[in-house]
Amino acid sequence: MTAGPIDICLCTFRRPQVEATLRSLAALITKPEWNLRVIVADNDETPSAKALVESTAAATGLNLLYLHAPARNISIARNACLEAATAPLVAFLDDDEIATPEWLMVLVSTLASSQADIVLGPVRALYPAAAPQWMKQGDFHATLPVWENNHIITGYTCNVIFRKDAIGALRFRTELGRSGGEDTEFFTTLHKAGHRIAFAPEAWLTENVTPERARLGWLLKRRFRVGQTHAVTLLHGAARPKLIVRALTTIALCFAMALFNLASAERMHFWLLRATMHIGVLSRLLGKQEITQYG
Repeated sequence: MTAGPIDICLCTFRRPQVEATLRSLAALITKPEWNLRVIVADNDETPSAKALVESTAAATGLNLLYLHAPARNISIARNACLEAATAPLVAFLDDDEIATPEWLMVLVSTLASSQADIVLGPVRALYPAAAPQWMKQGDFHATLPVWENNHIITGYTCNVIFRKDAIGALRFRTELGRSGGEDTEFFTTLHKAGHRIAFAPEAWLTENVTPERARLGWLLKRRFRVGQTHAVTLLHGAARPKLIVRALTTIALCFAMALFNLASAERMHFWLLRATMHIGVLSRLLGKQEITQYG
């Protein structure tokens, strides 16, 4: 297993849930040679999380570095973490996620055994009782890798570890820091540069789905934004007119499949959300600006 220091990074913006996240990190199974450090980047205009973060670290014994990285742009906060990270291995998770005690051990073990530069873990969604049944059955809030021809082609920052030397001077694009998709673009760039991405299916994090997110409207907006980001990556490899025709064809197919599956709420919503993602692709191809998600 890879030995050496590890920095765990997370960005926060007015979320008291960060306390539970930090307490779960304090309970991780670790090795002394990891010299574990947690870096928290506060993306608020004022250092609003400082007192809570530092008092939680003091209570749990976490080796913690608090950064104030304003404001309302998640890329600024993520880049502040990367600039502060000095360990050869860097992990990221979100400020509303809970780590299992084995989480980091599994990520590090997979990084060593796979000889990859990047390892992703899954995020398990915990739904409120009032969430629609189709949403629970389809598990539409879970986070898993995107595979293409048996290869993971991009990544995310909500459950990842990577070798610091693999990213070099690459940073998260600040122009995507309010729309989202900055992590997709970041890991897509690394994949295209030849860095292999592996998956650790047992490196679980859990995330509570809030009532606000347990709505079809929230999922539709999220998928639309994902499509907009996906369009940017597509434009690097194909002509715009060809992509527009492909998006229109895919949208029509997805809506047809949604109608065909009207008897199954889960399948119908699957195809509806897929159609919405490709509508996002089309909107970006036609020159529409990306919607704001953060701040």
